[in-house]
Amino acid sequence: MKERLGSGFQRRAPSGKKVLTLLLIVALSLALAGCSNSASGPESGTPETIELRLAHFFPGTHPAETDLVQPWIKAIEEATGGRVLITSYPSQTLLQADATYDGVVTGVADIGLSCFSYTRGRFPVLEAFELPGIKYANSKVAGKVAWEGIKKLNPQEVQDTKLMMVLTTGPGDLYTKVPVRNIEDLKGLEIRATGLSAKTLEALGATPVAMPQSEAYEALSKGVVQGNLGPVEVLKGWRQAEVTDYLTRTPFLYNTLFFVTMNLDKWNSLSPDIQQAIEEVNETYFEKVAVGLWDKQNEAALEWAVDEMGMETITLPQAEVDRWINLVKPIQDDFIAKMNQSGLPGQEILDTVKELADQYNQEYK
Repeated sequence: MKERLGSGFQRRAPSGKKVLTLLLIVALSLALAGCSNSASGPESGTPETIELRLAHFFPGTHPAETDLVQPWIKAIEEATGGRVLITSYPSQTLLQADATYDGVVTGVADIGLSCFSYTRGRFPVLEAFELPGIKYANSKVAGKVAWEGIKKLNPQEVQDTKLMMVLTTGPGDLYTKVPVRNIEDLKGLEIRATGLSAKTLEALGATPVAMPQSEAYEALSKGVVQGNLGPVEVLKGWRQAEVTDYLTRTPFLYNTLFFVTMNLDKWNSLSPDIQQAIEEVNETYFEKVAVGLWDKQNEAALEWAVDEMGMETITLPQAEVDRWINLVKPIQDDFIAKMNQSGLPGQEILDTVKELADQYNQEYK
């Protein structure tokens, strides 16, 4: 019914129920439109982006970052169709080197790269791969031994993260200001070393002096120490060939083991297809990059030290090598005893490492 009002007509106001219905329809339409514009994930057909943080202590210019971490990150992004994005935090900007593994466990970082030995005692079984008296021809041998050995031993100490890969420095040598041609030349000589290396040098009669690698150049130049024990790359990378004159090859004294590992909860939260894609990238980068990363550095450093800096290389005769290995054998015996006390098969663990070292030394001479 219409009511006259002057010269026009006035519509009767709609009921409250109709108004409420109209408002609900408008609100629902806006909500659906918003969801279609902003939703991500399987429901909308748009893959969810997973952002991860990787912590490590190497400088941004180090091959560990430029040749391994950055290409690995890019390969994972490509393999997952852009669903996994990793940001690297080098130079201890996210975690200190000795706090990296536990930082990954607690989720401070999603992924970490560091040395197992930086938290000595935390990884007792893995110390087997750094024991003196086991020869590694190069870092490729040491890396293959460690990765296959860890898979065989499956130690409990690394079950709280998802271990992606390991890499090693490979053998370390003695760099000295005076020639070391036999065990007698080493007696009482002050050598920069830390951790297990210090224990090794002490067993050989040298006097280990603890200090970070960053202080070794100045200590050598001032005569505070007479030498260093480490991978050949320090001769060029840390320019220690400028302050030492002799290089005694000792591929049975030293090896440092690094890890690349991921927070276990974060790993388990990934879909199976993403996990498989990452595993395939890990396998490729272990074989093509990580396993020989230090060999490339060592080869370049040795050439520079000998050809440009005039360092003399000393190779010990086998009889002398046997003397040195015999002197460090008690360190292996101590490892076995500690494993046995912990209820672990110490001799079996050590034998596994030695057998793998023999195998890969023959394969990658």
